[in-house]
Amino acid sequence: MVCLTENVPADILNEEKGWRAFRIEGTLDFSMVGVLSKITGILAGENIGIFAISTFDTDYILVKEKDLESALTALRDNGYQVL
Repeated sequence: MVCLTENVPADILNEEKGWRAFRIEGTLDFSMVGVLSKITGILAGENIGIFAISTFDTDYILVKEKDLESALTALRDNGYQVL
């Protein structure tokens, strides 16, 4: 289960806090290949672990809060606009 911290059920046995999410802007149809791979490759090059979630029309990348600024810098340095 992935949810906001305040929405974690009281009876949950295990949780991992401290993730921050990025949403890939735009619709990603099935003909687009390598989008997630390119972004995760940039973050891996900076030794930043990720948790990726893919949905029907877009992807989400989560990084640990301690890595947020490094992730933002790495993506911006590689031409990505982070809002």
